[in-house]
Amino acid sequence: MAAVVAKLLAAFLAVLAVSGAAAWDVKLELDDGMPLIHMLRPLLSTGGHLGRKGRVPCDSWRFAVETNTLRGWKTIPARCEKYVGNYMMGGHYRSDSRAVVNEAIAYAEGLKLSGNGNEVWVFDVDETTLSNLPYYAKHGFGAEPYNWTTFGAYVQEASAPALPESLRLYKKLQSLGIKPVILTGRREDKREATAKNLARQGYTGYEKLLLKYRLRT
Repeated sequence: MAAVVAKLLAAFLAVLAVSGAAAWDVKLELDDGMPLIHMLRPLLSTGGHLGRKGRVPCDSWRFAVETNTLRGWKTIPARCEKYVGNYMMGGHYRSDSRAVVNEAIAYAEGLKLSGNGNEVWVFDVDETTLSNLPYYAKHGFGAEPYNWTTFGAYVQEASAPALPESLRLYKKLQSLGIKPVILTGRREDKREATAKNLARQGYTGYEKLLLKYRLRT
């Protein structure tokens, strides 16, 4: 393994040495001609031995999820609880939200609206208009298996805070004459609590609040 690491480091330094070349001219290969990516894949992929032993760094795990490389996961790795918590509770999450909303506002301001009031913008509820961070902070930031009962009880409290940047986008769209429509995966039995929570956090004047109907059994 030490020899492999040494080769990887040598390859990385070689890339730095040729930084003046065009990116498409750089070939990430080891001395024996084996592509570097092929060396990394069995080590870091979900099927690799580091993945099976749970030793993939948390930022690598997050990247795999964001790129939809890692699918079907139900909980975050237990070792990543603090990593996710630091991201959510610190300023990074707010900064990311601000960057996305700035782009959304720029897009909305560039639209040529008809002026007939028919333009709508669809918002979700959970982790879009409202943040469930107070709930997840008590349940391992996703490291614990999802529990419908406890989360349902939290929803009924109607106490979720607004995501500040989402609320900024919401208000901006209204000022432009775009009507918000709120579409959520929550069931109809959560309508009253959801509407109350939205109103408490400043989400008023939306066109519709659409929830799922409970399936008959």
